[in-house]
Amino acid sequence: MSDCLFCKIAAGEIPSKKVYEDDLCCAFYDIDPQAPTHFLVIPKEHIQSVSQVDGANQATVGHIFAVIARLSKELGLESYRVVSNIGDQAGQSVHHLHFHVLSGRDMTWPPG
Repeated sequence: MSDCLFCKIAAGEIPSKKVYEDDLCCAFYDIDPQAPTHFLVIPKEHIQSVSQVDGANQATVGHIFAVIARLSKELGLESYRVVSNIGDQAGQSVHHLHFHVLSGRDMTWPPG
């Protein structure tokens, strides 16, 4: 999608502080971190949100969760939260599937 911020980051058209990249996804640090460690993991393919995960893209989403587990181990994160907002009311500001990984502080419940 040509006007999508995260598609442009995935394509390298907009710079980011990347943590990881492969053929299916990339991970980069959030520009407005909400925890001492806060990075995003996104598919390179444009998927609007979790609500559009289906049989055609579920392998990519499973791969993303394996990447999250791997990166968390590599970064020494013993405890972390994975968040995906779906829709405007839930706080999704970029309509491209992404998972926030936050760590390094106490996380309250319920959130927000």
